[in-house]
Amino acid sequence: MSASRTFPPPSVSIERFFGAEPIVTQPDYAKWMLEDPQVNFAISTHRQPVGVNHLGFQVQTDEELRAMRSQLEAADARMVEESEQPCCYAKSDKYWVTDPTGIAWETFHTLGSIPVYGEDTAVFDHGESIVPVKSTAAQCCVPAQKAAPAASCCAK
Repeated sequence: MSASRTFPPPSVSIERFFGAEPIVTQPDYAKWMLEDPQVNFAISTHRQPVGVNHLGFQVQTDEELRAMRSQLEAADARMVEESEQPCCYAKSDKYWVTDPTGIAWETFHTLGSIPVYGEDTAVFDHGESIVPVKSTAAQCCVPAQKAAPAASCCAK
């Protein structure tokens, strides 16, 4: 899971919540890899609205990643493939899909670490575009508020 937020991160509360220190700590990024249960949780300040940015699956080998391809294409024919993508202080091969509710899902195999943050893959306009788009503060993952229902005849 990747979340966007303002910094400095409340790492003390997250460390207490996870019961673990981050394995990567940078001024603009922090990452935890928990073993039991297995969780990859990262927070970043890069170009995305504050909140949950995307969810994903991390695989351990290139073979596992390739095996996921047909499953992901069946889920979203607009699947996007990235090779050796520099992001989050790592270089990874990735597949991106968007689920029916508009949540972006990343399936990736990390090839190694790099000394710079790299490039974010922008969320794909919540399923409206196969081309990555830059987020603006006005865009958000939270549904718009619905208008209050009209008074019914039974209201007191």
